[in-house]
This record gives sequence, C-alpha cells and structure tokens, in this order.
Amino acid sequence: MKPITTIDDVIAILEEIIEECLATENTLGYFAVLYQKVTIKVKEEIAAGFFDEGPRMEKLDVVFAKRYIDAYFAWTKKQGVTKSWEVAFTEAQNSNLIVVQHLLLGMNAHINLDLGIAAAEISEGNPIDNLENDFKRINDILASLVNEVQQGLSSIWPFLRKLLRLSGKVDNYIVDWSMELARKGAWRFAVQMAGLQSNDWPEETNVRDRKVAAKTKIITQPGKWILLLFWIIRMSERGTVADKIKKLRR
Repeated sequence: MKPITTIDDVIAILEEIIEECLATENTLGYFAVLYQKVTIKVKEEIAAGFFDEGPRMEKLDVVFAKRYIDAYFAWTKKQGVTKSWEVAFTEAQNSNLIVVQHLLLGMNAHINLDLGIAAAEISEGNPIDNLENDFKRINDILASLVNEVQQGLSSIWPFLRKLLRLSGKVDNYIVDWSMELARKGAWRFAVQMAGLQSNDWPEETNVRDRKVAAKTKIITQPGKWILLLFWIIRMSERGTVADKIKKLRR
C-alpha cells in the first residue's frame, strides 16, 4: 500500500477498497463508499475555507482515515485489529444484517474509537480546545452520513422512504447513533486522551475499545420492534452485494 499523506491519497485508497469489495462481493464496501463520499466533502469544504485551519483538518482527515484503512488491510492479511473493528469486520459475514447495520458497525468503530484518538494525536503539543470548533464542523459533515444512508437505501428499497415516514424508529436509530457518537462521545474521548501522557494512551485506548466493541449489540440486537422492521427490509432486498454497493455509490 502506498503511503497516505494527503486527502487525495485517502480518496484513492478508498477507491481501491471499494473496487476490491465490488469484485469480491464484500459487504465492507458499503461503509467504504459512504466514507469516501464524506472524505470528498471534507476536501471540498477545506478548499472553500469552511474550517478555521484547513491544513490542520487535512491532517486530521488523513490520520483519522488511516486508522480505518490500516485496520481494513490488516484484517485482509489476517493480522490483529482493535476489538471494535474486529466485530465490524466479523459481522460483515453475517447475512442476517441489512446494509444500515453494516454501516453503523463501521461508524461505531471509526467514530466512537478512532476519531477521538486522531483528534488527540494531531493536537499533541497544543491545547486541544483550539480544535473544538473545527471538530464540530467536521462532525457536521460526518453527520451527513445519515442522509447518505437514507438516500442510498431508498434507492435499493424504494418502499423504505415510505416506511421511514410511517415509523420514525429506524430513522431515529440512525440519527441517534451518528449524532451521539460523532458529536459527544468522540470529543469527550479526544479531550480525555489529550490530557494523558503518551505512555498511558495504549491502556486508555484498550479500555475505550472494549466499551465500543460492547456497544455493537445495540446495532446487531436493537430490540424486537426495530428487528422486525429490519427483517421486513431484509426480506425485500434485491440484487447482489456488488449491486448494492453500486447504488450506494451513486
């Protein structure tokens, strides 16, 4: 794998992952597609002057993305990854999960664990409070995953939009996860990590990782009502994994 030093490198590597998942019918391609869309949006907003410090945000984007990319390629080589990513990657083989659950597993590991670590890492030597405003702005972009998910899923299952209108439960399920993980949990964890000595990071990361991994049950076992809705959606799925990746890619 080529070195990743710029946001364009991130976009290119994500493209490689997407193409690989298309060829192998791998459900991990769902998350890669939406992540690439968000990364492209971050690049556009940096160029538009949306952030206080564009170069710092590109650095955050690269450090953040590398945690996912490194985990993905480590997993394909049967090497160790964090427990959070291990669960997400393992559940990729679970044929009972629908697309949104696969996406949320990736979001859980990446946002609730990786984002805080990346933010603390790029702030090392500087007060992390200086990053807070831009951190909130990038979380606004991360929260756009909600709309991307719903638009993409509605293209896969046209009746889903009507179903979401009839019951806000699935919609709230997606929104609650994205907002809570991106806006609150990740920032608190970043501040916590930034306040530690670097030699304490591994232990604190392991503690956080175990907690994040445990939360995956909320995604895979969300309760009877939501599971029923997911079952209805699952029964209506059409097309191969590659077909769904392509529709999410539009």
